[in-house]
Formats: sequence, structure tokens, C-alpha cells
Amino acid sequence: MALATAVLAVLVPGTALGTLTEVGTAPGDVITYSAATGASGVSGVSGVSGSSGVSGATGVTGSTDTSPIPQCPGLPCDAVTQTTGFQVKVGPANSITTVQRSGSIVAWTATIGAPTQDDITFFNNLEGGTAEAGIAVLKPGKHLEYSLVAQSPLVQLSPYFGDTAQFPLATSIPVMKGEIIALTVPTWAPMFALSNAAGHLYGKFVSWRSSRQKANKGCTVTSAQTAQQSLRSTVQYACLYQGVRLTYSALVVSTP
Repeated sequence: MALATAVLAVLVPGTALGTLTEVGTAPGDVITYSAATGASGVSGVSGVSGSSGVSGATGVTGSTDTSPIPQCPGLPCDAVTQTTGFQVKVGPANSITTVQRSGSIVAWTATIGAPTQDDITFFNNLEGGTAEAGIAVLKPGKHLEYSLVAQSPLVQLSPYFGDTAQFPLATSIPVMKGEIIALTVPTWAPMFALSNAAGHLYGKFVSWRSSRQKANKGCTVTSAQTAQQSLRSTVQYACLYQGVRLTYSALVVSTP
């Protein structure tokens, strides 16, 4: 994992005051690039021979790594473009981007694809500039409407292409239970996964929502600026996309 240059000392007092939680992960996720499956557990050693000898326990089989892998490089190279979005569901895990305990965001993590130079040129020209992203804190309302209550500074992603990077925040962001941590991409970001580390494609039980507007087939228009960046603005997140994971999470220190 790469660590972005920033003040990491903000994490130290947090660990003493509350519980650290990685909001945006699902069971089985590993926050580093790793092998497709865990190694098999070592078999237990048999007990000493004799009438009362007891056989050792069998080792536990390693679990499958279900971390998302960005679809870039690839044919095509896919990316999140000009929008704000958040993960809704990953299999049986619902609301993985919802804050479960009030606290503060002290860092956020991005697993970023490795686009080719042709990919970079294509997206830079089509999507309004170089790859960048940040996180946003949304307060849910009625009818799929969400208000923007806070956001992090944007980060240039190109130094971290092909890596998983953590971006500590110089100033932590307070969050309340029930708020949602979203990903804001004003230009483009190769943080769009169609499969996990084991190579299994996501299906209809994996989905995310976007701040794009549903009217006039707006859910299919990916090269128009829809990122929610005005504080206290309210936007309807009516566009639901299936079979995709956004490859980000946020480190939250809960209030004691």
C-alpha cells in the first residue's frame, strides 16, 4: 500500500479515543493487492501415540479475497467520470458506506487502476482534465435526496496509478451515525471494478448510486459534470448501477 504524503500523526490520538473502522469495505476485502485466495491452513499435528493420545485439530482453510480490482488496464479501461457516487450493496452486505457510529474521518483509501498512456490521454481530453478524486459526506433525506455536509480536498491520482493509496487528512472530518461517505470525481478516476480479486464478475447483487439525474436518460450520460461539490446542496441520487464497485473506503475514528 502506498501512503500519500500528509500528516499521519492525526491517527495517533484517535486510536486512543475511539474505535477505528474502515467504512466502505465488505466482508472478505483486503486493503492491499494480494493473491486471489488465502493459503490453506496448516494441518494440526497428531497427538503423541498411546492409548490416551489425542489427534491435533485440522488447520483452517484460508478465506477468499473478495477485494475489488479496478477495470483498468483493460479492454475497455473503465473509470468513474464526473460524478459523486457511493456503494449501496455488495452481496449480503448492505449500506457499507453508511457511518455506523459517529466520529471523525481521519484518512481515506483508494485502489487505483493502471491506465495506459493512451487511456490517460483519452480520459484527460474527454472528461475535463487529469484524474482526481476526494470523499464527500452525505446526509440522507427523502426520495433518494442527499445533502452534502462535508468534503475532503481533491487528490491528484496519477502518482498512485496501479496502487492502493491511503490519504491522511490534515484536518479530520466529523461524521454522524447514518451519514454516507461517498466518492467525488470531478474529472475521472480509474476506480471502477467489475470483478473481485478472485476474478468473479459482480452481478446484480452489487450496486452503487450516482448524483447523475435520471431525466432525459441522464443515467447513461457519463461525460457531463454531475459531481456534487456545493456544500449544503441537495441532489437526488436516482441513478442506480449494478455489477460495479467503487474502489474506495474511509478510516473513521468513532466517538468514545
